[in-house]
Amino acid sequence: MNSNVTVSVRGLLVAALVAMALVVAYLLGGSDGATPAAQAADDGDAAPAQERVLTMSGTGEAGAVPDQLAFSLGVNVTRPDLDDALDAANGSMGRVLGALGEYGVEKADVQTTGLSMAPVYQYHDYSPPTITGYRVSERASVLVKELKQGGRAVSAAVAAGGNSVRVSNIRLLVGDDDAVMEKARDAAVAEATAKAEQYAEASGQQLGDVVTLREMHARPLPSVELRSAALARGYLDTNALKAMPIRAGRDHGSVTVQIVWELS
Repeated sequence: MNSNVTVSVRGLLVAALVAMALVVAYLLGGSDGATPAAQAADDGDAAPAQERVLTMSGTGEAGAVPDQLAFSLGVNVTRPDLDDALDAANGSMGRVLGALGEYGVEKADVQTTGLSMAPVYQYHDYSPPTITGYRVSERASVLVKELKQGGRAVSAAVAAGGNSVRVSNIRLLVGDDDAVMEKARDAAVAEATAKAEQYAEASGQQLGDVVTLREMHARPLPSVELRSAALARGYLDTNALKAMPIRAGRDHGSVTVQIVWELS
């Protein structure tokens, strides 16, 4: 009986293999022996060719001579009475701003940056501290649009305010920094284009239309600080400041771009 079962199983397997062979032969005959990929190619549905592009970056730099001077101005006054301290600080700041007006500093060129009022204490060993007065501080930032007037303007401010005036954070600036950065961008695009044209010519191709253009990095014009121990301490010798030579130097900004072209 085991022998009959074995023969039956073998017969079923043979019949299944014959049926599969007939199905495969039918499918191959229906497609004339062509594979599905070949049929798709015959029908015009082939995958599109990969886009041919060239990517190149360029960096441009432009410079300018600083033509403006900016500085921070502070007035510090201490009086026994708070109202007196406020009046004295306002009066000192008013005299300073009036003096700056003689050197082309307009109201729009001065910005108030701070006002503080604080009591002044006297401390004792065995008793609570007592208030001896009040300190008022007024701060402003000043822009002198003509660099040649910068030293004289700072000197005039100190002379008008006296010992209550402190000047710090003197900086040299370029007035029209946007125009400088525009030149840097033009230079960056020109450099990227020149390199792309060279590579395209070397490979026997031509640049087509620009696909994308991105600004990758920009370094704006820096602010140059004039550092001086006297300025840091808040003490200025007016006569020395008038004679202080200011070397404007040259500031630089840079821009890096990335451009993608079609290749024709």
